[in-house]
Order: sequence, then C-alpha cells, then structure tokens
Amino acid sequence: MADEIELKLALGPEAPEALRRHPRLAGSAPTLTRLGNTYYDTPEGDLERARMALRLRRAGDRLLQTLKTRGQGGGGLSTRGEWEWEVPGPGLDLAGLATLPPMAERDPELLERLVPRFATDFVREAWWLEGEEVILEIALDLGDIHAGEQAVPIRELELELKAGDPATLWSLADELADTIPMRPSDTSKAARGGALLGGSWTLPAGSDPVAWLHRATVALDALADTGQDAWRIEARRAFQRLAETGDDDLDDEELRDDARALAEALGTETWLTPAFGRRMLRLARRLPGDVDLA
Repeated sequence: MADEIELKLALGPEAPEALRRHPRLAGSAPTLTRLGNTYYDTPEGDLERARMALRLRRAGDRLLQTLKTRGQGGGGLSTRGEWEWEVPGPGLDLAGLATLPPMAERDPELLERLVPRFATDFVREAWWLEGEEVILEIALDLGDIHAGEQAVPIRELELELKAGDPATLWSLADELADTIPMRPSDTSKAARGGALLGGSWTLPAGSDPVAWLHRATVALDALADTGQDAWRIEARRAFQRLAETGDDDLDDEELRDDARALAEALGTETWLTPAFGRRMLRLARRLPGDVDLA
C-alpha cells in the first residue's frame, strides 16, 4: 500500500497544446501510454458509497488491478490509499482483493457481486521532473469516460509527488498557471464515471471557507461534465459565500478579493483563463483541504 499524493487540474480546450509548449516541458519528449480502464462495483454501488474505486487497467501488455480508498484534501490536492498489482486476467483477482485491509470488514459476498460499471479510455503523456530532493510526474490525460451510451471527455493534468515536499506541487502548478488555462479539480475519474452512470451530481455542503471552496470546485467539475448552467451558478454562489465569511474564518483580505473575483468571472462565458486558475490555486494553497473527497 502506498499513499498517492497528487494535485489534479482540469484544463481548458487550448491548454494541452499550451502545456506542451511550456518552457518546463518544451524540448522534452513525453512517454505516451494508452490506458484502458474498467471500473467495478456492486450493482448497488457499495464501493462508491464507501468512496473506494476498483479498476482493471490495460497498459500495453500488462493488466493492473488497483484499489483506491477515499481521498482527503481539497482544492485539487488529494492523498489516497492505493494498492496496485499485476494480475493474469481476464477478470478481477478476487483472492488478492480479499486480503487488502479496506476489504477486511466487508461482507465476503460483496466480492462475488462485483461487476463492470463504466470505463475510461485515454492517452497519458507523462513527463518526469527530478531534483535533488523531489521527484514529480506530470501526467496529461486526454480521452473519455464511458457509461452505457453516454460519454464525457477527459482533459486533465495530474501532478503526482513521488518523493519530496508536497509544496513542490503547488509551486509547479503556479508556474504552469502563468500561461495555461486550468483550475483545481476535486472529482476523480471514478467519481465522474459514477455520476455519469447515475445521471446525477451531489454537491458537498458549505460551512467554512474550506468547505465553500470544495463546493465551488465540485460544482465546476459538474459543469464541465454536464454543460448545465445551474452548476456555474452554484459555483458562483459558493465563491460569493467564501468572500463573505467573517474575519475569524478568513482573515486575509487578498483571499476574499480572490473569491470575489472568481465569482465575478463566472458571470462571463469565457471564465476559465490563466488568471482564474491562478486565483483559484492561491485560494486552494492558502486553505489547506481537510474534506473527504470522492
């Protein structure tokens, strides 16, 4: 078992090409891998309710089985428990799955009821950045999530910490956001697939600054997948509430200014700009997430 520490960023349509041209990556050829993933759950969605994700991933001639537990974080940054191992296929390794700690307290019959629920298919362009005390993977994922006859696009950037200080993730994101339209995302591919399959999204409650930022972020994730303007309105309201929090909760006027500017930007059609992303990243970095993530 390992902890996966990553910063997830949703990208605007022109962002992938801008990323490839960025000075940090220009001239460095990425590793390209086509990844086909099938996610499993019971017909009733027991794993989804427990905020776990189980998948089989085809990567080249290898078949990998992965179990991820609920994430902790917010503002795009997450830490999750992850178990991954190679399996012979063609189906799940139920015996291996049964030995993992997250499954120990669950009904053994649950394993027998696991079925394919939805799939993701994307190409990953990956760059590695290594320094004296840090190793990072920059992964650009482009493809689709499929559930039945429905599909939504995948266009996201994952900055994953392999070794070193998590603050490095924020520094790199800030550098990229200078010229690339992107924003933090709190919703995993698995949770997006579940929402597509179920036909609905649920927003987390807003209460304190961290919760309002999380609510705004999930609303923007829902907007990206559904195209329904109601989610943009919900995100705008959440940023407005964040800007209105009392001094005891948010004692930095610059952060309130950022929240107000984000709410104002969401009143326009072309809101996802580098400036929008920089403000949202600044809020996320200054309001360390401590919410449960899907």
